[in-house]
Amino acid sequence: MKESGFQVYGYRWVMILAFMLIVLVNQMMWITFAPITGEAVGHFGVSELEIGLLSMSFMVVYILVSFPASWVIDTYGIRIGVGVGAVLTGVFGLMRGLVTPNYTLVLVAQIGIGIGQPFILNALTTVAARWFPVEDRATMTGLGSLAMYLGIILGMVLTPFVIGSTGIDGMLFVYGLLAVASAVVFLVLARERPTTPPCPPELEERSLVLDGLKQTLRKRDFILLMAIFFVGLGAFNSVSTWIEEILRPRGFSMEEAGIAGGLMVTAGIIGAVVMPMLSDRYRKRVPFIILALVGTIPGLVGVAFAPSYGLLLASAFVLGFFLLSAGPIGFQYGAEIAYPAPEGTSNGLLLLVGQISGIIFILGMDSFRSPVDGSMSSSLIVIIALLAICLLLALALKEPKVIMGEGDS
Repeated sequence: MKESGFQVYGYRWVMILAFMLIVLVNQMMWITFAPITGEAVGHFGVSELEIGLLSMSFMVVYILVSFPASWVIDTYGIRIGVGVGAVLTGVFGLMRGLVTPNYTLVLVAQIGIGIGQPFILNALTTVAARWFPVEDRATMTGLGSLAMYLGIILGMVLTPFVIGSTGIDGMLFVYGLLAVASAVVFLVLARERPTTPPCPPELEERSLVLDGLKQTLRKRDFILLMAIFFVGLGAFNSVSTWIEEILRPRGFSMEEAGIAGGLMVTAGIIGAVVMPMLSDRYRKRVPFIILALVGTIPGLVGVAFAPSYGLLLASAFVLGFFLLSAGPIGFQYGAEIAYPAPEGTSNGLLLLVGQISGIIFILGMDSFRSPVDGSMSSSLIVIIALLAICLLLALALKEPKVIMGEGDS
């Protein structure tokens, strides 16, 4: 099959599906303990903070491993780069199921899975660039992001039900087998690149990794994009982590908070499919980044202050749809604006700043909660103001020459 005058291959769908599977399972492994904190405290005999560390460890490890992971992906390719992440996810995922209920060993296994995360997630735009033409890449990056969100939802929803049947030990073992299976599927099916590239030869050229990093950090639009990702991913990570604490002072129950959080991520899945497709169709990135921020701000205002449950759910949907749809478009925009830097480098930088801000925002919201009722309203007002500043920054972004040039050819 040919698109835009260049050969594309049906195997690209096998490649994207194998990649989506390992992304999904890796994110399930990350979020495993979030919906069962109370049960996990009793099972392991540790504090809530120590259970929280099982998830927080992924963010800390990401900061340390992101650059080496991007270097491996850009230097040795998808099969080796993502393959490392798949093997780490499978091996340490199974280990986690075999060493429970020893908390220390489970934490070691969780860190091992976390080390694998950047080897997988930093390849989002690389897989799209190697296998798909320019006009489809935001959509394919959107599918990779969709797998991330699906993994979070499945981990949040399925884990309590699996525990009801097997207990925590059984759940961790089942998840370990799933991790091994997904790793094997990727290692068997993954291919580095198609026989011929899906784009003009000049769009395949890439600078060396360190040179690409230097070039990227000198580009004004990429710096602005990093600032937007810093706030946007920080907002998502912190709101997702503290959704119950945000809503409890206003009288919402734990179940209502869980539904609101699930609806937010579900809306994000819809947005991650729809918005990148529109971005590819109209061959524009910046207007959709602006639109995402315009929608995110009122959504967060509603989540922070909505007095009724109906308005809260509507706000959670709006927040998730626009905030999470900005991710895949932003990743693809970053890859295009950073060209000829390798995609893994630009992707890794954006995810890195989001992990850093996630830790800062999560700890900051906990530190500045109201001593009277535990409200986090003051922190949310600060985040809303930061998002408004990001909207101003987005208005200064320019369309990447790569997509404009491809459209003119």
